[in-house]
Amino acid sequence: MKIFHNKPRKKLNEPQKQVNEIQNKKLSTTLSENLVDLYTLFTYTPDLIVRHLDIKKSGEKAVLIYLAGLTNTDSVHEHILRPLIYDVEDKKNPNLAVSIGHVGSINHWTELENGILQGKSALLVEGRSDAMIFDTQGWPQRAIEDPQLEASLKGAHQGFGETSSKNIALVRRYISNRELKIKEMTVGRRSKSKVSILYLEDVAHPEVLRELEDRIRQLDIDAILNAGELEEFIEDNSFSPFPQLISTERPDAAASHILQGRFIVIVDGSPAALVAPVTLISFFHNVDDYGSRFLTANFIRLMRLLAFFVAIFFPALYISLISFNYELIPIKLLLNIGKYRAEVPFPPLIEALIMEIALEMLREAGIRLPAPIGQTVGIVGAIVIGQAAVQAGIVSNMMIIVVASTAIASFIIPNYDMSSAIRLLRFPMMFLASLFGIVGIVIGLIILIGHLISLESLGIPYSSPFTPIYLSDWKDSFLRVPLWKMSRRPLSTRAIQAVKQGSNDPREGGK
Repeated sequence: MKIFHNKPRKKLNEPQKQVNEIQNKKLSTTLSENLVDLYTLFTYTPDLIVRHLDIKKSGEKAVLIYLAGLTNTDSVHEHILRPLIYDVEDKKNPNLAVSIGHVGSINHWTELENGILQGKSALLVEGRSDAMIFDTQGWPQRAIEDPQLEASLKGAHQGFGETSSKNIALVRRYISNRELKIKEMTVGRRSKSKVSILYLEDVAHPEVLRELEDRIRQLDIDAILNAGELEEFIEDNSFSPFPQLISTERPDAAASHILQGRFIVIVDGSPAALVAPVTLISFFHNVDDYGSRFLTANFIRLMRLLAFFVAIFFPALYISLISFNYELIPIKLLLNIGKYRAEVPFPPLIEALIMEIALEMLREAGIRLPAPIGQTVGIVGAIVIGQAAVQAGIVSNMMIIVVASTAIASFIIPNYDMSSAIRLLRFPMMFLASLFGIVGIVIGLIILIGHLISLESLGIPYSSPFTPIYLSDWKDSFLRVPLWKMSRRPLSTRAIQAVKQGSNDPREGGK
């Protein structure tokens, strides 16, 4: 029996040599020679359309090339083929009277290949050493829908899609200003994914922009399929459980970050945009915070802060009190807990792990199933498993309360990536509590604070405005002041134009 190993190729085979030679040369003036090279590049490509035609005005022979699935065929037929074949007059270019929006000229095979793969159409004409390239992109795409992960009561009910041009247009609807700049670059040796950076040129700091550009340009990878992959490649610390960039599906949220001096990264094909640089506080903010009265918004933000600590430390605190520091529990409550725990054969750590892992499995199952079934599985499954576990004596009633409270607290965090990080952190806290009690929780808290202080997002301190201390940024942290008092952009963004509004105090008549 032979075992075949995948050994690295020392020499390229003959077809690959031909492809490399074609990619490194310019187009020929002979149409037949160009077609031979075209078919050598695009082998086993049944969706490649090669339409032979005669340009009626000049009598030249030509070939129109495009990929059927990536091209708007109505635009090709109406604005390219019809003018060429039936001689529609065009005073600017009588020999090539097409009415498509953007027409370019290329003379290299690499440019032609990339253009066709991006959904453009190319026209090769006999006797010409260059090709005309037309913007005819028209791939299948879904309609604008509500964001799935960022529900809002007062915000806009529209989310990003998978087409970068439409996503940029959605942002432009909120920021109709010529200072909104877009830098485009291509990432991936095979996919050629288009990545766009959006920012306000007179607000965003140029050094942060250069850092972001350098990290993206230095990527050497086959393909970037979504914004999540790009995030992991360009973040400062991939081993940290905390996300260092915000992933948002909301155009209004993206526009708000741009106005604060941050950068938005849009990946073509991904329904989410990345926000950089960010701080820990940014993950606890929501678009509804600025559409609601500030007293209501502050109450909700305080609930999120409480939920942050409950989701991380509540199971660990329960374990430490039951195992080590039970003298801190009121005597009546301690007697009730002891009565129910007398039938449980496991120590508190094992009891907590059983319920937490069961909860995470139910949560994951609910996400993967269709929405109506997933909700039913999540609710009914939790009730049935929790009740059965108590009756079987595997866990106590108090543990069900602790786990349920922890789950609810994690749902309050508005950002999904931050919520996932919090769910992960509760497990090491539980182990520390089982080993050292409340001292272990304090040790875990110190390690957590030290880690947050050391983190950065594109070189910006992750824990600002608390370390370093930016007192002016405290106006919009875990609490916010009325909007008319928030006249300056956050110092943590290093915006070169700090003032964002004048005096809008209603008591002064807005003067």
